[in-house]
Amino acid sequence: MTSIANNYTKVVSDITQHCQRAHRETNNVQLLAVSKTRTAEQLTELYHQGQSHFGENYLQEALDKQNQLQALDITWHFIGPIQSNKTRAIAENFSWVHSVDRLKIARRLAEQRPNHLPPLNLCLQVNISNEENKAGCATDECLELITQIAALPNLKVRGLMAIPKASTDLNEQRASFAALAALLEQCQQQYPQLDTLSMGMSADIGPAIELGATIVRVGTALFGPRTYSS
Repeated sequence: MTSIANNYTKVVSDITQHCQRAHRETNNVQLLAVSKTRTAEQLTELYHQGQSHFGENYLQEALDKQNQLQALDITWHFIGPIQSNKTRAIAENFSWVHSVDRLKIARRLAEQRPNHLPPLNLCLQVNISNEENKAGCATDECLELITQIAALPNLKVRGLMAIPKASTDLNEQRASFAALAALLEQCQQQYPQLDTLSMGMSADIGPAIELGATIVRVGTALFGPRTYSS
């Protein structure tokens, strides 16, 4: 087996074990392969192991890979920062967007989503750790923003996403995930259809799953250390 195949087997096994410890069904946690900077060949290899959901951060890179991999039945997620001039291509080429944090972007996505495609699944990005200069809406703005976005056509608000402050402190990690889960529960009182918590990455999928993650975004643990071209 190749390293990607071995890595995939281990990640899937880890998710299963974390779900068992948390008394959750494994099929309630979606593995999202974070494939930024990875090649189309690497994605193809992982796809043939059984992985069909891929998350991309950089639009042009993602569009290039989508063009190369048209023959594969991949569900594409956009998980990077969204600039206004990128919304049309995102609306036209992705099934999910995890990084909407303001109404202007949601409006553009709604207006530019082609009518022949199903509604664009959307997660609201929350700045759960209240970090300065970090993307994401404030926690106290979340419910109002969901209300505004839910009224737009061609979008389906699914839940919340966060990238908590990096920490090696397990308690700090757990606190951030617990806060996002509690925020979703609060929003579900008004919008019970919300069903998605996109949280947890390679280093912290355990506490994320324990505290309710339904999508975990994993890159390094699947593909190995990332290398950037100079």
